Amino acid sequence: MKENHMFSNRKLILLLIPIIAEQFLNSLMGMADSMMVSNVGAAALSGVSLVDSINNLVVQTFAALATGGVIICATYIGQKDNKRAREAACQVILVAAFISFVLLAVCLIFRDSLLGLIFGRIDDDVMRAAGIYFLLSILSYPGIALTAAGGAIFRAQSNTRLPMNVAIVSNLLNVAGNAVFIFAFRMGVFGAALATLISRFFSAAVLLTLLRRPDQAISVRSYHRLRPDFSGIKRILAMGIPNGIENSMFQFGKLAIQSSVSLLGTTAIAAQAMSNIFENVNGVAGVGVGIGLMTIVGQCLGAGRKDEAIYYTRKMIAWGYIVILVSCLFTYAISRPVVALAGMEKESAALCIYMLGWITIFKPLLWSPSFVTAYGMRAAGDVKFSMIVATLTMWLLRVSLATYLIRACGMGPMGVWIGMFSDWGMRAVIFSIRFHSKKWIHKII
Repeated sequence: MKENHMFSNRKLILLLIPIIAEQFLNSLMGMADSMMVSNVGAAALSGVSLVDSINNLVVQTFAALATGGVIICATYIGQKDNKRAREAACQVILVAAFISFVLLAVCLIFRDSLLGLIFGRIDDDVMRAAGIYFLLSILSYPGIALTAAGGAIFRAQSNTRLPMNVAIVSNLLNVAGNAVFIFAFRMGVFGAALATLISRFFSAAVLLTLLRRPDQAISVRSYHRLRPDFSGIKRILAMGIPNGIENSMFQFGKLAIQSSVSLLGTTAIAAQAMSNIFENVNGVAGVGVGIGLMTIVGQCLGAGRKDEAIYYTRKMIAWGYIVILVSCLFTYAISRPVVALAGMEKESAALCIYMLGWITIFKPLLWSPSFVTAYGMRAAGDVKFSMIVATLTMWLLRVSLATYLIRACGMGPMGVWIGMFSDWGMRAVIFSIRFHSKKWIHKII
């Protein structure tokens, strides 16, 4: 590709680095959260990790909605139609706010029932910690939704640095809050949840304020004047809902697996919780590449450059292999010091590092073709195919195999990762075939 094309290597790097940094920082802060909470006790860490499996479902739901916004707004930006891009951005914010408050109300009403239904019989002290953390997590849902929407709108116009800077400040605020509330005020799990609540609303407030600036392609000047445009909402949801279903099925699958892990006892739960955190950290660079790819493909297709959309998707898959390999090696290298600083029990720490070793082998081989490819396809409007494939492989391979290995074969939490590797492998094969067929490029708007 020559420099007169839409994205030079320099432009790609400047686009992707802030996204990767933001994702990486968020995961590292999640690790710092868990390290701080683990000092309260194994029951506190287990309770927080169980609730985080619910929170991840909520985060992914709003990320899916934001994905619809990125695709639509980036396509309009590619067409140089800033007016319609601004109109689409307004609808993204409206929908995110509405859904988040509905979800908040429902979860507040049924929070105890939800915990009992999902996790069943667990130790009383673990359930107590989970109940406290879940309550404050629910109150933060509008902050999660509006942060996702605001960040997506900035990324759609290739401004990835600003969401990164907001994430830096927000995460530092979260860690500082944890340190004060947990260690100085001895507030335990409640303190960890309170710090997270404050940081999430801080992010949303800053992003929405900065969106009002007139000197950018997409600006939203008067939030109180926003009104629903149902045709615009329909286009956004047409992109966002299949992705939301895919992400929701993914998170429901993780909850189903978590219900099996929760039967293995506090040692296994804590080991699995920490290995999940490590796996999130070593995947964030790849996720950053995928998120950036959606902006790239959206703008290419908006400008009518289909061949470039294909070229950049192929290029980002290759970059995905590289960044995942580097991330996995880095994460494995820091794993022992981290579990030591976290104060994990010896058995939990050993089990965690054993599982992370297998992740470090398989993830660099399988992750990029199974996930980065799908990001490019979604940006090109191929959201239903991605949803169907990801849902089927999740439930037929990951959930079924993990459940069988844990419950029937007594394999322990390693069964979770064997199921996951099989899921990644099948996705990689199917998505690669779909990509080379070129049937994934659709008309979006």
